Amino acid sequence: MEEIASVSAATDSAGADEAPRRPAETGPAPRRPDDEHHNNRDRALAERAVGGDLDAFNELVALYQDYLFALVVRVLNDRESAADAVQEAFFSCYRNLARFRGDSFRGWLTRIALNAATDVLRRRKRRPSEPYPEWEDDSWQPPAGEEASPEHQAMRNSTARALAAALAGITPDQRTAILLYDVEGFDYQEIADMTHVSLGTVKSRIHRGRLALRDLLGPDMELLRE
Repeated sequence: MEEIASVSAATDSAGADEAPRRPAETGPAPRRPDDEHHNNRDRALAERAVGGDLDAFNELVALYQDYLFALVVRVLNDRESAADAVQEAFFSCYRNLARFRGDSFRGWLTRIALNAATDVLRRRKRRPSEPYPEWEDDSWQPPAGEEASPEHQAMRNSTARALAAALAGITPDQRTAILLYDVEGFDYQEIADMTHVSLGTVKSRIHRGRLALRDLLGPDMELLRE
């Protein structure tokens, strides 16, 4: 187990300032395209890992560590705690890999990571004084690409900072539900399964969280519209 790839070393490259993919409005959530190729790949790697192939599990870690960190750091508001939660999530995943039966390894792993994040919130004695400090660090910017013009980057940074401040002002339950629904594209039922609450509770958290975000963002609400 000591040879499992370290998660915390890779978190410096996580895209923690990624802007939401859809506006915080009411209405149906668009699902991410169901990539059967990725599902088949993940199932094959999981089967190999269950059979004792540690390299296969390390490949799963490499595939999902940045995604999990970018999600969990927004839930916890703290880089170190997020790295610890993601590391614990992968250890839990490894221990329980033989129980994986679903079609989406990504969804199953997300649920484990959210459980680890919930444990951190329960243990937390205080909140960080500066939420999302990593969003102020240039080393956390995603790699430059075709859209990395100064104007585009300025808009992304402005969106990230406004959203970071607003997300820090709503409850952890609301924050988690909104991130899973509006940012990651999971549907209501998937979120209910991941967070172990009823469908109605998920809808209520998203609705109340959006209302709170609308009040907190004020004129910056337009930054979330594409």
